[in-house]
Amino acid sequence: MAPPSTADRRQRVLLVTGLLGAGKTTALRALEDLGWETIDNFPVRLLTRLLETPTSSAPADHPVPLAIGFDSRTRGFDPNKVIDRVKKLAERDDLVVTTLFLDCGGQELERRYNETRRPHPLAQDRPAASGIAAERELLEPLRRWADSVISTTAYTTNQLQQAIREQFMPAGERATTLTVTSFGFARGMPPVADLVFDMRFLDNPHWDPVLRPLTGQDDAVAVHIRADPAFEEAFARIRDLILLLLPRYQAQGKAYVNIAFGCTGGRHRSVFVAEQIAAALRGAGFAPTLLHRNLGSRAADLIEGTPA
Repeated sequence: MAPPSTADRRQRVLLVTGLLGAGKTTALRALEDLGWETIDNFPVRLLTRLLETPTSSAPADHPVPLAIGFDSRTRGFDPNKVIDRVKKLAERDDLVVTTLFLDCGGQELERRYNETRRPHPLAQDRPAASGIAAERELLEPLRRWADSVISTTAYTTNQLQQAIREQFMPAGERATTLTVTSFGFARGMPPVADLVFDMRFLDNPHWDPVLRPLTGQDDAVAVHIRADPAFEEAFARIRDLILLLLPRYQAQGKAYVNIAFGCTGGRHRSVFVAEQIAAALRGAGFAPTLLHRNLGSRAADLIEGTPA
């Protein structure tokens, strides 16, 4: 195996700044969810010292990307000095330094300050609009110089998080963790499930004395369930819905997706359908974990109810 390239070994550093109220905290939290190490309100004058401090959380040839937040409230803040300091850091061959500036329209910032009832730090005893205007003038050199500018004027929190994910997802993105579970409604709902499908509309193998001791993993039960006239169309629609939703969940940054299939006792119909859905997901390139919560439970007429 060839050794990692020089670019792969460089420390990735993202400086996150911008107008107060434009979404810096939200951006840093989104980066943290992506696996970045994040530090907020960091004195930029100490940046060189910080980058010289070794970390023990990752191997030297694959350093964890680092995001550092600062704004006009940061001690000793001077935009021109920040630019000069970062220019010197960018000359180092062991670093990749990028600056993100978060902007926002004045009226929207005023609305946000009114909504939170917090005074603007630069406004003192004046209206928030005065502090916003003063801060915008102070930060203009940084805005012009930044590598990337995101305007959050029309963004919700979720939309800003998605924009950060799209722009700063580290290489080797972690896929959404996908779990497919079968369960019995008679033994309680699963505590965590994003999508729940009720398979009790299918003919119940429990009422066939030959099939009762078997499970949804047995061929005879599979034949019985497939013979139900409703099975093929219902299964195809459920499969297609899941395949439609999963990429959208992933795009929203959802770390875990739990899909549950229930029947009465959790031994036949839900097990079979969960097995088939898991196989379809694997065929589509996903890697689901398959769990059968009640597969080992005792078959009981009292639980299964009255036969059709």
